Amino acid sequence: MLPQVCAWAEFQERHILAEGEPLTQAQREDATAMGVAHPDRVRVLRVPSVPVPELPELRVAAASLGFLPGGAAGMALGYGVFLQNDYWSVRGVLAHELAHTSQYERLGGFAPFLRQYLTECLAVGYHQSALELEAVMKSAGVEREGAGE
Repeated sequence: MLPQVCAWAEFQERHILAEGEPLTQAQREDATAMGVAHPDRVRVLRVPSVPVPELPELRVAAASLGFLPGGAAGMALGYGVFLQNDYWSVRGVLAHELAHTSQYERLGGFAPFLRQYLTECLAVGYHQSALELEAVMKSAGVEREGAGE
């Protein structure tokens, strides 16, 4: 399923990059603090709920990993970040997603990142995966509330 997941993620990233907003100066500083090498490439798109794949088999897989429709505050897909309306001004949520963007860069893109992330989620669970724990730890120092501007 990895090729299908990657295709979905790449499609979503293109959508975010076309429709999303660039980071503010303060958000670029947070991105740099999270380890993002190219914060100028990041775009953020405000959504009512973070989308999940439409293909039934990908929906089932997402649900089995704990990714429920509308449940996520945000989702990083390469340089594209979805942020749910309710979390638009929560600085820590964006910082967490930017930590994932840094991981995409470090691991070399969609396939390597998603392979590792999904494998970890399957092996130890979403909340205990090394990449998720890294993002939690990196973003913990960022102020949890505020617009980040």
